[in-house]
Amino acid sequence: MPTRRSFLLAATAAATAPSIALQAQRPSSSPSSDLKLPPAIAALTSRRSEATPIALAEREQRLERARTLLAQHKIDALVIATGTSLNYFTGLRWGQSERFFCWVLPVKGTPFVVCPVFEEGRVRERMEAKPATLPAASTTKVYTWNEDENPYALLAKALKEAGITTGKIGIEERTQFAFSDGIAHASPSLTAVSGTPVTFGCRGVKSPAELALMRLANNITLQVYEAVYKSAQPGMTNRQFSELVSAAYLRCGFPGDASCQVGEYSALPHGSLQPQVIRENEIILIDDGCTVESYQSDMSRTFVLGKATDKQKQVFDIVHKAQAAALAAARPGVPCHAIDDAARKVITDADYGPDYKHFTHRLGHGIGMDGHEWPYLVRGNTTPLAAGMTFSDEPGIYITGEFGVRLEDDWVVTSSGGEMFTPQSPSLEEPFAKA
Repeated sequence: MPTRRSFLLAATAAATAPSIALQAQRPSSSPSSDLKLPPAIAALTSRRSEATPIALAEREQRLERARTLLAQHKIDALVIATGTSLNYFTGLRWGQSERFFCWVLPVKGTPFVVCPVFEEGRVRERMEAKPATLPAASTTKVYTWNEDENPYALLAKALKEAGITTGKIGIEERTQFAFSDGIAHASPSLTAVSGTPVTFGCRGVKSPAELALMRLANNITLQVYEAVYKSAQPGMTNRQFSELVSAAYLRCGFPGDASCQVGEYSALPHGSLQPQVIRENEIILIDDGCTVESYQSDMSRTFVLGKATDKQKQVFDIVHKAQAAALAAARPGVPCHAIDDAARKVITDADYGPDYKHFTHRLGHGIGMDGHEWPYLVRGNTTPLAAGMTFSDEPGIYITGEFGVRLEDDWVVTSSGGEMFTPQSPSLEEPFAKA
């Protein structure tokens, strides 16, 4: 899904020079031309065969887990409109529009769909697709509404037929207001509540199949970053660097991107729209990731082309220690805030505190099918870690007007602690050397 960083990339592309595809129409010696990719990027090959999609059997298990959580929280049905949670439970990818569409999981009985009448054929096509992705597809009922009808009244009718006339209806957290408001007023005897205890309860802990896809996504991101680092040259614009990242991901067979911020702009955690030029001995900060079978990576690397100054090295070393301290603090049962606390203490003790003075954001976020998802590693969050939860670990020090350093890797909570998907970056001058 789009992130703030990918939005910045798109905005920058629109405001600056022609894209790689346009440059391919004429000879160019620019590093961003796709007529002749740099050797390190040209050497990349497709890794699509390494990605195993989530199987139908696993989605069926997800529904059983969701029903268990519905019963525990005394919620009678879960309503999911569109977006990531719909994909998670059903494998359906359905774009959001102003027309109400939903998939509903009752605590008992089979799921059903409510959709516009003219979309029924498209819904059934996906229900009958091979290989199958939708659990209980053969028994899932489809309720349709015409343009002049009230879809929320139809939802209430469908719930009644499922035996639900009173009680609580859980609404997925990213449901747009017009839909959630319509659901809330569908019936005076039904109460709309948050569905997050169910969706987070299912999605928060990753299965071995999910972890395999996330490991692959992170491994590919590291491979792409290293190839583009080897291809970078002083005088290249930050946009040309980002274009090379996108081209490298395409070589690997998966969509991805990265923002690139140089010098003083690296002190802005989510970057700047200003055009920038890469120069020797200046900080370069890159950030973002790719998508592998709907699962995300999110990685930052900070480096220089040439020689780093003593101050740059000092700040990098502090951030490196903070990242390691956060990982070392992780184990099942530890509250989320303790991971942020551990990293922030290292940075504060090194005189780059207090609090959010130079480390201006939380330590990390959950990650999976969304780049940012529950839970968050932030002060005050008492949610306990559990084995199988996945996060970013991304401490940073940002010195306004000079430079910023952030190191970000994704990791998983194991029964014995925290485990990175990728090795820490060793140094500014050799960011991809073996540690």
